[in-house]
Amino acid sequence: MRTAAAILSFILAISILPVQPATAASLPGGKTTFVISQGHLKAASQQNWLRLGNYRFATNGTVSASMYLWWQRHPQARQRTGTVPDSSCTTKAGGKQSRPRTCEVLTAGGFTGAPDESRTGTYTMSGNVLTIRWQIAQTWTEQWYVQTSPDGKLARLDLKQSTLATNGYGYGSNAAISTRRAMSSVKAFPGSLRQDLTSWAGGKLVTADDQPFGLSSFRACSGTTSCLTYLQPSSNSACKKEGGCPKYGGGTSANITSIQYYLTMISKSDRRDTLWHWCTCLAMERDEFCYTGNSHVKPLMQIIDDTGAFRGWVGAEASFSTGSRATDMLAVLRISDFH
Repeated sequence: MRTAAAILSFILAISILPVQPATAASLPGGKTTFVISQGHLKAASQQNWLRLGNYRFATNGTVSASMYLWWQRHPQARQRTGTVPDSSCTTKAGGKQSRPRTCEVLTAGGFTGAPDESRTGTYTMSGNVLTIRWQIAQTWTEQWYVQTSPDGKLARLDLKQSTLATNGYGYGSNAAISTRRAMSSVKAFPGSLRQDLTSWAGGKLVTADDQPFGLSSFRACSGTTSCLTYLQPSSNSACKKEGGCPKYGGGTSANITSIQYYLTMISKSDRRDTLWHWCTCLAMERDEFCYTGNSHVKPLMQIIDDTGAFRGWVGAEASFSTGSRATDMLAVLRISDFH
């Protein structure tokens, strides 16, 4: 009886031990804070959506999300950022120039304000697979492959599967979400950035991987230091006669295939930047100096590593057409030196 009582006491002692929180080693890649881009992109659908924001993981096995949402069901008009690059990096003259036009930069609707949604959930790690279960009214689970950069300063997420999303990218470190780099540091980035994306347009999906991103071609602005600009002199695949430029685009006598690029900070207090670009000929077709039609607006979140260094962006294109949903331009993308 004494032996049985001792065993029972031991079992009871085990059963009432407090549940231990997850250890730091269970954090995905050992990192707490991730910038995330994900989307539901299906060719036959016009109910596609994009989400961009951040996930924050705690060592007790919980995760929280703060996200911007763009949905074809509720298209949002492009939004002014209030940033007009100065004359050191733009021009007020038309025609063939070495600098883009002096225009107020646009971004996706709502991106200059507060995030659209927040949610919480729980997560587990099994090998290199992260599983998240969001605690919302509908079932939403997602799995990501986790890989740590060779220098150990960054973790990457690649979407394995999700009950709602079809595509996704993420990067994380132990830097706070309020840690960001100024455009001077972005411009000075010494590495090589490559872009991967999946895009939706006209009911078709296109995937493009390992594209070079020419950050070195962008010009810093001496006055508007929150902005970088670049005038791409010509394009082989865009700005064509059949692409909306029957008078001025490639294939016409004018043969103007330049592209206006603007890269701008949205907030000093978090990771938000934005990329805006459009074919010069499209503005000329409408007799405009700054294009007001279906330009490309691509909200971005800076990727910051453990040391606080800039390593690229995750982003989304949320370019809703001024016409029909069939002519929207949507994408999930990453631009990074670790992919």
